Amino acid sequence: MTDFVHLHVHSEYSLLDGACRIKELVKRAKELGMPAVAVTDHGNICAAVEFYDACKAEGIKPIIGCEMYCAPGSRFEKSGRGGDVTSYHLILLCKNEEGYKNLCKLVSASYTEGFYNRPRIDFELLKQHGSGLICMSACLAGEIARKLLNGDYDGAKETALRYKELFGEDYYIEVQDHGLKEQRQILPYQYRLARELGIKLCATNDCHYIEKTGARAQRILMCIATNTTESDPDAMAFGTDEFWFKSQEEMAELFGSHPDALSNTVEIAKKCNLEFEFGVTKLPSITIEGVSDNEQYLRALCRKGFVKRYGQNPPEGAKERLEYELSVISKMGFVNYYLIVWDFIRYAKTHDIPVGPGRGSGAGSICAYCIGITGIDPLKYDLLFERFLNPERVSMPDFDIDFCVERRQEVIEYVKQKYGADHVAQIITFGTMAAKNAIRDTARAMGLPYSLADTVAKAVPFGMSIQKAIDSSKEFREMYGGDTRIHELIDMAKQVEGMPRHASTHAAGVVITDGPVSDYVPLQTNNGQPVTEYTMTVLERLGLLKIDFLGLRNITVIHRAQSFIRKTDPDFSIDNIPYDDPAVYKMLSRGDTSGVFQFESGGMTSTLMKIDPH
Repeated sequence: MTDFVHLHVHSEYSLLDGACRIKELVKRAKELGMPAVAVTDHGNICAAVEFYDACKAEGIKPIIGCEMYCAPGSRFEKSGRGGDVTSYHLILLCKNEEGYKNLCKLVSASYTEGFYNRPRIDFELLKQHGSGLICMSACLAGEIARKLLNGDYDGAKETALRYKELFGEDYYIEVQDHGLKEQRQILPYQYRLARELGIKLCATNDCHYIEKTGARAQRILMCIATNTTESDPDAMAFGTDEFWFKSQEEMAELFGSHPDALSNTVEIAKKCNLEFEFGVTKLPSITIEGVSDNEQYLRALCRKGFVKRYGQNPPEGAKERLEYELSVISKMGFVNYYLIVWDFIRYAKTHDIPVGPGRGSGAGSICAYCIGITGIDPLKYDLLFERFLNPERVSMPDFDIDFCVERRQEVIEYVKQKYGADHVAQIITFGTMAAKNAIRDTARAMGLPYSLADTVAKAVPFGMSIQKAIDSSKEFREMYGGDTRIHELIDMAKQVEGMPRHASTHAAGVVITDGPVSDYVPLQTNNGQPVTEYTMTVLERLGLLKIDFLGLRNITVIHRAQSFIRKTDPDFSIDNIPYDDPAVYKMLSRGDTSGVFQFESGGMTSTLMKIDPH
């Protein structure tokens, strides 16, 4: 291994602060011959799996970490202690699976228990969840650095001893030199601390961008985040342009007098050996009153429902299809999955919460039809079960379930009550800066007139990236080459385009886990509700149960219409309407598709009018 690896790096998931795109970051580490690299975003580990994948693809060892915020006292105290300090920075890196699980617990608690301005942990939490983690004292915002800057050497020494006692040989005093006078002021004292206390040094560069030329783009991101301009004297800035992903030689120039601080980064990298497990299903268990064998119960439900759906003289091959599906469901370990979905749909139906008939590949399951998960006969429409579930399917099956938009939350609350509130969480999604918004945001940060930004943004053809617009739009290309201000704006906007701008909650996705969700993945909070830090696709790869509780307004409208109709026709049921009514096909052929689910778009309406269904 080489004599230095980066252990303090901020990806684009340090939202509007880090400008290191993950794939480019890993490629740069490989170019420099570094065998490992860490990602340590502010207060979260959202990047973990994406970063892990990128590293594995390039043959680089991934080190999963986080720059945590640590309360000076208790995480429950919502005030500063000793002036205006409400949190200190601290770097934590995962050595193994135990460390990863503990980091998930710490990150989750920092939001659910310690949030005050920022997500915060405290020393008490570190004592509970410190195993399997390497700890570094962090940057100028770390507790030791702050105390040294305040001339409190004894206080810094006391802090270092406290962390050394907790982490032992896995605690390091982190040293940095970005040309800041404050860093150079405390470096001699950090070296002295390490020498006096027998604590190893670790040299890092607080990487926020990959190349030195990325400094301005990173400033633009911070201006976007704080709604300031580059020329604003109060705009956040780092003080120097030394926060890039430096080479081993560049780091050696800074810390050549302390080669151990460089070589210790390799020592740390060797200690970190976390491997993620993908493709292993981790379904929650389900308890049904009076039921001791879930598989036998599902078989009994399906056979009873089969008679209800098909009577005593079922279609040829129907019974064999049912038994085949049950065997596949059992062999693949999805008995509980069917029962979980059956249970909350049963709850909705028995509480007069409108539920859709089902759509997507799940409608191909005769078992789902027999127990009421779906309302569509797969035999009548020749639907394939194998599209939904088969032994060669790698990913989790996924029922698409629609609920009344106004009462969907009641079903989610039932699920929380059934499995435990800490076993259920909603799922994060990230809003990224598309081309037009990237141009507008960048122009505002550069202090350019709104009219100019608007003109440039509108010139980007719909759905195109900035580079694609330059390549394929003559108007945009001429604009790019004809005005130096516009040229500079577009070049800067390209550097921030596609980066995450904010985190929000997925409209439908909910994850249900066997143990508390934070045993498996890190959590944040959004509007007081727990939200996973991993997106839907990552959760599926980790084998967790993700269910879309889709709120559909059409279901609500249909339910209300049915209620009105029943005032004059008490026996009316939407389930009994004919699917071959000629009047419906005439309506579709005329293009009268307003309010018809998935037929409302201009393209679908035009196509229906052309094919003239009847």
